[in-house]
Amino acid sequence: MVSTASLEYSLDKPVSQVDLLHRISNIVASERSLDEMLGEVVGLTVQVTGCDACLVYLFDQESGEVTLHASQVPHVTELGRLSIKIGEGVTGWVAEHRSVVALSSNASADKRFKPFVDLVEDTYEAFLSVPLVSGGDLVGVINVHHRDVHEHEPDEIGLLTFIGEQMGGAVAKAELADENAKLLHETEDMKRQLETRKVVERAKGILQRTHGLTEEESYLRLRNESRRMRRPMRDLAEAIILSYDVSRAKEAPQQPVD
Repeated sequence: MVSTASLEYSLDKPVSQVDLLHRISNIVASERSLDEMLGEVVGLTVQVTGCDACLVYLFDQESGEVTLHASQVPHVTELGRLSIKIGEGVTGWVAEHRSVVALSSNASADKRFKPFVDLVEDTYEAFLSVPLVSGGDLVGVINVHHRDVHEHEPDEIGLLTFIGEQMGGAVAKAELADENAKLLHETEDMKRQLETRKVVERAKGILQRTHGLTEEESYLRLRNESRRMRRPMRDLAEAIILSYDVSRAKEAPQQPVD
């Protein structure tokens, strides 16, 4: 989740299509994280439209909703929490139909409009909403808001639509990379847990044999010692195993040397 309120983008001159294509190509070809990618989407959108606020929602296939993930202005409590069902409000309508909606004034009067109490942007006059798509699949929605009446020129709508089309693939790529990284982290975590369990099980067996304890008693001794010494149970289990192996090595009969 990212708020890009601190990013600076020059609004002194319009962005040419060539410059826009060049900047989007650089973003798509980069190895940016999803949050960095969204920050670029927001910043570029602000520069292209000169809007007072820009919000980016991403589509979650499991929930069937689009969730607020990035904003030009701070939405700390809403990022990752504020979700809109497909077909709900203007944003949900855009997500459902993969179509642009441009409302130049009195946006809240549109029959599709549904206000969200946590979004001050819903009180703004003008509203432009464009889908983020990749290969025809919905990735998310970009919304831009103007406090005052704002006529969305065809060039402005065209440029933002172009951003939506091009950035949809880039965001989808970043989402996949983040998901792969998450899966890798979860796999490594599961591997560590399994290794820890094996070590603890062996230490429990040693305590059962050497002290005549039950399985439960050996576990409780490990747990209590771990808490008393304020050390991970795995560290204590490894120490028990090491001590046991060293002791057995000393007791083993020495082989005669020829």
